Amino acid sequence: MTDRAVDNILPLFSLERFYIWQTLISLTQVAAATLARSLIRASLGRSLKRSRHNQPSCRYASTTVSAFGTNSEGPVLPNIVPGKKVTSPQTLTEKILQRHSVDLPQGKVVRSGDYVQIQPHRCMTHDNTWPVAMRFMSTGATKIKDPDQLVFALDHDVQNKSASNLKKYEQIQEFAKKHGVEELFVWPGTLCVGSDSHSNMYGALGSLGVALVRTDAAGIFATGKSWFQCPPVVQVNLLGTLPPGVRGKDVIIALCGLFPLDVLNHSVEFVGSEETMASIPMDDRLTISNMSTEWSATSAMFPIDTTLERWLRYKATEAAMLEDRSTRQRITHEMVDELFANPLRADPGAHYAKKLYLNLSTLSPYISGPNSVKISTPLHDLATQNIKIDKGYIVSCTNSRSSDLKAAAEVFQAAAESNGGRIPKIADGVKLYIAAASAREQAIAEDEGSWQTLVEAGATVLPPSCGPCIGLGTGLLEDGETGVSASNRNFKGRLGSRLAHAYLSSPEVVAASALHGVLSGPGVYKVPENYTGVEYGYGTGNPDTIEAKLGSALEQLESLIDRIETTAPVDDDAAQAVTNILPGFPTKISGEIVFADADNLDTDNIYAGKYTYQDHMTTAEMANVCMENYDPEFRSIAKPNDILVSGFNFGCGSSREQAATALLARDIQLVVAGSFSNIFVRNGINNALPCLELPRLVERLRTIFSEKIPTRRTGWTLTWDIARSTIEVQEGEDGERWEEKVGEFPENLQEIIAKGGLVGWVKHELAKAA
Repeated sequence: MTDRAVDNILPLFSLERFYIWQTLISLTQVAAATLARSLIRASLGRSLKRSRHNQPSCRYASTTVSAFGTNSEGPVLPNIVPGKKVTSPQTLTEKILQRHSVDLPQGKVVRSGDYVQIQPHRCMTHDNTWPVAMRFMSTGATKIKDPDQLVFALDHDVQNKSASNLKKYEQIQEFAKKHGVEELFVWPGTLCVGSDSHSNMYGALGSLGVALVRTDAAGIFATGKSWFQCPPVVQVNLLGTLPPGVRGKDVIIALCGLFPLDVLNHSVEFVGSEETMASIPMDDRLTISNMSTEWSATSAMFPIDTTLERWLRYKATEAAMLEDRSTRQRITHEMVDELFANPLRADPGAHYAKKLYLNLSTLSPYISGPNSVKISTPLHDLATQNIKIDKGYIVSCTNSRSSDLKAAAEVFQAAAESNGGRIPKIADGVKLYIAAASAREQAIAEDEGSWQTLVEAGATVLPPSCGPCIGLGTGLLEDGETGVSASNRNFKGRLGSRLAHAYLSSPEVVAASALHGVLSGPGVYKVPENYTGVEYGYGTGNPDTIEAKLGSALEQLESLIDRIETTAPVDDDAAQAVTNILPGFPTKISGEIVFADADNLDTDNIYAGKYTYQDHMTTAEMANVCMENYDPEFRSIAKPNDILVSGFNFGCGSSREQAATALLARDIQLVVAGSFSNIFVRNGINNALPCLELPRLVERLRTIFSEKIPTRRTGWTLTWDIARSTIEVQEGEDGERWEEKVGEFPENLQEIIAKGGLVGWVKHELAKAA
């Protein structure tokens, strides 16, 4: 990340004042950190000349347990009593949640950090619909609360023609027919949730798309509602326009690498000038919002603007030509007129947790990997390495729409000009797999001739569904192979063997790599003369004003102070505070620490995608494969009642619930991490697996155990005194012992876990109401 903004700002202050700030930031007491914040704000306040609504927002309390004490005005489940009333401008995220929150006190304004009871516009499930339905029925519910809310999309394991999978599809169809569930659409300005981690994709349409999990979906089936914490919001300022040969996939791959930690568990709102936004067509917006999941964002919305309006008008015209009346009524020009008569937008002066910028005009094609979405490299830096490719994939919901297939086909069509007009074949020893995002997208590609071009070049056709991108079906990477894919994930083992190397790119780079046999581009993008790299950083991207420089520095200084606050030692008064513990919930959790030393340990590492739809697996079988993509030896190292400790952004990736239940099957009683992906914490709570953020413990373990191995028995013990809200770490028999204060564990979460998870809680509540 560029340090230019910080480097430029330092001369604006006296050297003496800067040294004072450095000293304050180095202090480790909360009181000193608070004083530092006050001095910084007082010093900068006059220069910033901002209202309270324009200042960077204060620290956000995440959904992990260590933060609950910082934002515990209300419980986190239905019948919430929200926090105090806040009257201030709202972000687009807050506005949409406001519209879909129920049982709010009159005048309550939803703000980041608030727990709310939500009633989503739509709730989508896919091949996991039958397990969700079984959970719904296990609660004792007999009727879906609102059939119009639900959307079933059977698209993940379509290649699986086994009797058990076909039976599952039949059961889903019968369940839908029984309860009157039909296919419906996402709509701009609404809250749409899905039991799929890529529900973020709805944000391309200006909808707040959020991933929930199977148990949450079952609760929505029964009650129409769920619980949610309004996330902090990051404003991403896009500048300039996309150069020729650069697409939406390059934007999101670059963002993942340039800002790897900045949007963890945040909602993202993209903004930019009309010219900038016009350079990002809808298909590219869909790609960016889709892969914002891998960026670790909770959601990612584009504005409700003229680009979206043109796209909706086209869809409305298409729908009007269809024979089916109900389909015609799903989108009409009258609906678009009503939407754009008063389009929903963020208020001027709304609070943002931080602001980032990216100059699209300076962007070039980017490659992600190998085996990590957080490693992103300009293509021109990798192309000189002649990285041999064994397989290429133009598949998945991310990048296999007709425009993507057309861009890939144009690579072969351009090469045909120097091949006597004949479409050239893919390189010897390389296999190229193609699967359209839907049957309709394939039909469009066939009409345009793109599909036939790719087939003529030697591509292997797969059905329009999930496949290699989730480690299912034909064409998976084998040991030692290297692949490049237009999909959204390249975690180790995601595309097949964990001993393979996987890269991500745009469809045309996949096509060019398959044509030449090495990682390469189609040659459309030309590196400008005197090119110095991509321009990006904190703020709005306008570093010319003193106010912008001071604001950027303040955001970064507050981030440092927040880290001090989270590692404060226990004082006497805090140590004496006692949390009420409900019957059936333990007052303490204690066990030996087993350390999985990795950041971004994702759900594919915890529970491989190839097992996700094998609903027949027993608890013992799940325990046996738990963490195998991360460390096959984990099963022999971990013992019952261990406490698993891992690095930062633990549980990122898919929303699959088995990532939590497999650890429970392994008899892990508590998961501790430097930070978590929100979706994993939600899965943990819903399945009675507590999660605790302790960045200090992670850093301490890495200091003491500097030799990095995947999984280590430490000989350390951790005791979480839930009543006192403290943790105690004993570093081996003769080692150091230390304590740290953590947030209170709310009674509502205690109640869920004491009932064995959310299904047990819902069942209990339905029984009480009967």
